[in-house]
Amino acid sequence: MGKYFGTDGIRGRTGEWPMTPEFALRLGYAVGTVLGHQSSGPVLVGKDTRVSGYMFESALEAGLSAAGADIALLGPMPTPAIAYLTRTFRAAAGVVISASHNPYQDNGFKFFTPEGDKLPDATEEAIEAHLEQPMGALDSHRLGKAERIHDAAGRYIEFCKSAIPARSELRGLRLVIDCANGATYNVTPQVFDELGADVETIGASPDGYNINAECGALYPEQVRLRVLAVGAHLGIALDGDGDRVILVDEQGEIVDGDEILGILALSEHTDGGFSGGVVGTQMSNLGLEMALGAAGIPFVRARVGDRYVLEELRRNGWHLGGEGSGHIVCLSHTTTGDGTVAALRVAHLMHRTGKPLSVLRQAVKKYPQILINVPVEGSVVRLLEAPPIKAIVEQVSAELARNGRVLLRPSGTEPLIRVMVEGDDAVRIEAAAGRIANAIREALADGQVDLQAPRR
Repeated sequence: MGKYFGTDGIRGRTGEWPMTPEFALRLGYAVGTVLGHQSSGPVLVGKDTRVSGYMFESALEAGLSAAGADIALLGPMPTPAIAYLTRTFRAAAGVVISASHNPYQDNGFKFFTPEGDKLPDATEEAIEAHLEQPMGALDSHRLGKAERIHDAAGRYIEFCKSAIPARSELRGLRLVIDCANGATYNVTPQVFDELGADVETIGASPDGYNINAECGALYPEQVRLRVLAVGAHLGIALDGDGDRVILVDEQGEIVDGDEILGILALSEHTDGGFSGGVVGTQMSNLGLEMALGAAGIPFVRARVGDRYVLEELRRNGWHLGGEGSGHIVCLSHTTTGDGTVAALRVAHLMHRTGKPLSVLRQAVKKYPQILINVPVEGSVVRLLEAPPIKAIVEQVSAELARNGRVLLRPSGTEPLIRVMVEGDDAVRIEAAAGRIANAIREALADGQVDLQAPRR
């Protein structure tokens, strides 16, 4: 039935838990035990559109009820909507049943605190501990009750519309929105329609199996073709749970998360309303950093992952950050990545200034970036610390100087090391990335590096 998915949830002390109904039942009981009595509010449960969500929702609901926690079921709703509604309903916690941008076979759980934030490590550890304990005997008079919230979509639509100034409208803008057959299918098109935009929607017929299937943010070619076919001003491609977005300008060019960050930050800076700096990640394009630096806007790189972007934003007291993949966090309005809010802010900027997206995006001149994945069995940390690898990285970095950079990082989901090189010369960085990747392969083949962790 798939696998546990997500870096923002419970993995368990012995590794990933198998995604089974029994696991969802035990997880519900553990969450209800740890979080269900921290406030008088219910535990909110939402999901995306994949077919297994119905089964896991029922099992999770049973576990929560058995722990004495009340439940409020939201049905298919975007992840950022559940973060918002958890705050609005003053809930004990929020749970999202989703595998984000993954195919329908996968599923998993994400969690939010009553404030709409990701769970702190201590809380996750407490839930993990309860997962490994037997469930208690059912006590009928202490069972939690469940109700379904019928106006959740309307509440979130109004929340999104409040991300731009009151009485703003988008009349005259022609949009194509690809909902990836996911959780935004019944909310995001309405947001833009209610603001007066001319909206064509694709990827809005979920059947449980077609979520993220060659559509949405991972496959923006679909929305690009429609933008060109109908002469739209803007294309919006969301992922299955709605926390990331990729845009397409009127000329059919893809606009990624780095460019969206630059557009939003630099426009606010020009208007005199931007304070603080911007948080990107280790993978953020060097062109974004250069553009922000030229405007005097501080830029900090966090680890890859929206939770690390959020942590860095809070550490610095800033409000705007994100990833090239399209996770855009507007902390002045929401507590997590929200593709609809980010797209709305760009659309409003286009309408207010009268500038097409092809002009706005010129503020960020992206550098060419080459990424090579090299399979590695063993300790990636030991590989990165090996003298021959450190030597080639230092050599290439010195050659690129201030006109490029090198990044080696392990994959979070596969036995790979990702070799990334970027700079102002595409031919040069492609050769440089190849040299580093070949050096890693040779070191592994020749036994120059021992990747086995020492025995304790």
